[in-house]
Amino acid sequence: MRLTLCSILLATCATLAQAAEPNVDSPSVHVLLSADTETTLSSQMNGTLGDMKVTLGQRVAKNALLVELNCGEAQARAQAADAELAMAQQNLVAKQGMQKLNAAGEIEVANAKTDVAKAQGARALAAAQRNYCYVRAPFGARIAKVYARPYQTVAAGAPLFDLVSDGPLKVRLNVPSSLVAQLKLGMPFQIRVSETGKTYPAHVSAMSARVDAVAQTVELEARLDGEHPELIAGMSGVALLPGAR
Repeated sequence: MRLTLCSILLATCATLAQAAEPNVDSPSVHVLLSADTETTLSSQMNGTLGDMKVTLGQRVAKNALLVELNCGEAQARAQAADAELAMAQQNLVAKQGMQKLNAAGEIEVANAKTDVAKAQGARALAAAQRNYCYVRAPFGARIAKVYARPYQTVAAGAPLFDLVSDGPLKVRLNVPSSLVAQLKLGMPFQIRVSETGKTYPAHVSAMSARVDAVAQTVELEARLDGEHPELIAGMSGVALLPGAR
């Protein structure tokens, strides 16, 4: 009887010990969900902001106006450049007409053409500076962060908005280099997201061309299979990868 009890206890202990051991066939690594495209938009000039056209978390379309700077000086320069170009063009037409009447020479016409080219360049520069007054979304996105406030004076280079693309998320992870031989593009695996407590299917979409010599890991990117509206950029979890065979 005692032998039987001992055998049962030993068998139970062995089972618990096995359960406590990590599953080497499915190692887990930390993952981070990130937007396919994300950026920080900064002011391209010194100026004072007007009303904010968007709020935190709002979805915006490509080229949507996010905020406009008060740019009276830039507007005035652009108008002056337009006027100078119109004057130069009129002068060129006049010189060409006089040339037909032998009242103007080739040099005068050439100088008039040069004045038109200079005025066109000045107008292009003024138009580019005027466009700095308008901060627009470079792609369809969501507003992840707003750095400035309405009517705030900002310097060139000051951050205004963080944008993250409104679409499928990327999965970023670093896996042990010992698994390099088993890693293939398109390889399926599972992701358990901490914030939702759910597991999602994914597949490897890109792999670094080198191993990190210090950490002995390889950087991977993956794509989630299917649409999951509850997931947003910045969420994290673990990837359950097939182990080395």
